[in-house]
Amino acid sequence: MSHVGAQGRQLLGTAAALFGAALWGFSGACAQISLGSSDISPLFITLVRAWIAAVLLIGFSLIRYRRHVTALLSSSRDRRLLLVFGIGLFASQLTYVQSVSLTNAGTATVLQSLATVLVMAFACMRTRMLPYAPEAAGLACALASTWLIATHGDPAALAMPVEGIVWGLANALAVALYIICPRPLYDRHPAIPVAALGLGASAVLSLCCWMAQGALGGSTPMPSLDARGWVMLAGGIGVLGTACAFGLYLFGVAVVGSVKGSLFGAAEPVSAMLLTALWIGTPISASEWAGLALMVAMIVLVSWNGRTPARTESALPLPSQADEDQRLSAWEGRSLPLNDTEEPPCSR
Repeated sequence: MSHVGAQGRQLLGTAAALFGAALWGFSGACAQISLGSSDISPLFITLVRAWIAAVLLIGFSLIRYRRHVTALLSSSRDRRLLLVFGIGLFASQLTYVQSVSLTNAGTATVLQSLATVLVMAFACMRTRMLPYAPEAAGLACALASTWLIATHGDPAALAMPVEGIVWGLANALAVALYIICPRPLYDRHPAIPVAALGLGASAVLSLCCWMAQGALGGSTPMPSLDARGWVMLAGGIGVLGTACAFGLYLFGVAVVGSVKGSLFGAAEPVSAMLLTALWIGTPISASEWAGLALMVAMIVLVSWNGRTPARTESALPLPSQADEDQRLSAWEGRSLPLNDTEEPPCSR
């Protein structure tokens, strides 16, 4: 590939990762509007967005990555990991919308960014190493950000409901779960089919929860949405904010690499906060803007700190484009594994 072609691909990957992350923030703003203008529930939003994204991404994966989809579904080990991944995705989406309903899209997305700290902590425990200085500074930024958002700088009072903080922290934990658990799958397969099948598991789980709610005596009414409401839910949250966000971000990270991809992920809380303030008109205090700045600083410090390769792979599971191209070439040149004990090629 020529230098100009490689540079163009890097620019394309950068734009895709940034736009994908921004679309996640856009989905939060759409969720806030939907929750505030209708009787829709967080579970119903989770149900619709999961099914729309799963159908679109699984359909794309069957066209582009059919062999990987077959391999993932043929292995009982991989199916178990996909189930855990799906549980993490379902929990992250549900807790995020619950957090938005109790706070706002910007605040909920900033609290969600605490997942980066949890992934860092897992990497430190896994490698039995203390955090590097930039990581420790990132942790301090994250704690200060959370404190500013929760109290607006007044230690004597909370500026948001306790339930909102609890759901935000639960959301961060769920996001960390779905980042960490599928790492063995990312080692052997491209990210998009893994994410697609994980979303499929999440969609099935959300439908089971929806049906169980009715069976246990709870109400499961269809929300009274007008045409604009359905466009916001299906188009804004399902298609753009989930399917396109996942697809573009994962493609971008595969091109630019995991470290840059994690840095570009900071576009999510930024876009959510800006849309909350400028589009929805929700008042954002100076403390919340300061909290956003500190959380973005945390993402930069934790993601770009000169860590060793072992630590990088532990905390950042997404593959590079070179890894993905090598895996695809290897899969094209051989038959699929016949059983769980035959490991696919090019695993690290």
